Amino acid sequence: MIRITHIDDARAFPAIRTGKHADFDAVVAPIITGIRKEGDPALLRYARDLDGLGDASITISEAELAAAAQQLTPDLRRAIEKAIENIRAFACVQLPRERSQEFSPGRQLGWIVRPLDGVGCYVPSGRYPLPSTLLMTAVLAQVAGVERICVCSPKPSPEILACAHTLGIREFYRVGGAQAIAAMALGTASIRPVDRIVGPGNAYVAAAKKLLAGEVGIDFIAGPTEILILAAEGDPQLIAADMLAQAEHDTMASAILITTSESLASAVSAELERQLATLPTAEVAREAIHRSSAILVVPSMDVAVALSNLYAPEHLSLHDAALLPQIRNAGTVFLGPMSPESAGDYAAGPSHVLPTGGAARLRGGLSAADFVKLIAVQQLSPAALVELAPTITTLARAEGLEAHARAVEVRSAR
Repeated sequence: MIRITHIDDARAFPAIRTGKHADFDAVVAPIITGIRKEGDPALLRYARDLDGLGDASITISEAELAAAAQQLTPDLRRAIEKAIENIRAFACVQLPRERSQEFSPGRQLGWIVRPLDGVGCYVPSGRYPLPSTLLMTAVLAQVAGVERICVCSPKPSPEILACAHTLGIREFYRVGGAQAIAAMALGTASIRPVDRIVGPGNAYVAAAKKLLAGEVGIDFIAGPTEILILAAEGDPQLIAADMLAQAEHDTMASAILITTSESLASAVSAELERQLATLPTAEVAREAIHRSSAILVVPSMDVAVALSNLYAPEHLSLHDAALLPQIRNAGTVFLGPMSPESAGDYAAGPSHVLPTGGAARLRGGLSAADFVKLIAVQQLSPAALVELAPTITTLARAEGLEAHARAVEVRSAR
């Protein structure tokens, strides 16, 4: 049974998050060092030892991608195309627009938007191969105008390969784990380096991204997936279904309900057990429910919101839309009882690549804006420079940077 805990004060919120556990750096660091020093020989060695590559080529051919696309059933093809349509439409409105305006006479300021040159998309293909993750990363990069998109996945399913072909992606590598991250970050003879790596992965992938951040851009360091549901009242069947949809991802996944209702807490607990009895993924989901999940009973929804903002969940389900103005921290919000997290995982439009482990205090989910640079553009007329000169030269000399001041004065004197 899921544990039910009573909390009267947000400061008593227990440390139930499971995202910070064993340190995988010691395992990952030698892999990165090996690929940094040896390149392809190390990459192939790790791919054979850790990914089970065998005699297969790391590079997946266009013919293999096309063949996978031919195997799609009509229903799955339509589902993929609809998901791409919705993700692309949302990404288009997320993309920042160029701007230029005169802030004062002769002081023209703005920015241009330029895409990254190359992006690496990591697509998990372990217990559950995730073609949806390819869509939720690569489509955003395409909308942003990224010319080169490479994909790494250790054991890509035909559906993953078919999605790549549908998107027109031709650079796909059969490699995963820390070795894939290192190859995309550092470059080898087979895989040219990229500017940013995006997409979730296991603890080894997360550790590699952490160790290589700075040498390559990353989205964020993802831990176990999580959902937090705030509901003073609601349908226990729907709430339990949403919790199990998250729990079936991984034994370390977390599903938390915060409610003011004792009766709802008991009903959801019972419903979880009822649904687990027939769930094909119950072995994974049950462990996640027992190990990393909870129902918290609180005295008011104000306390519930405070707990939510403290927790900063990856997925936040709000059954009462009136609470939305109080939400400060969340990777993404599902508003109302008819907005299941599953919709966001596949087809609603926003990316399902989201910050976990409290990182939603710092940023939201992956967006088209993550694949572009906003480059400021500054243009001054002679009169505008004269007007700014006293401010610039005074500050420059206060910092002891005389040449900065003179660079202005040599122009102002003309």
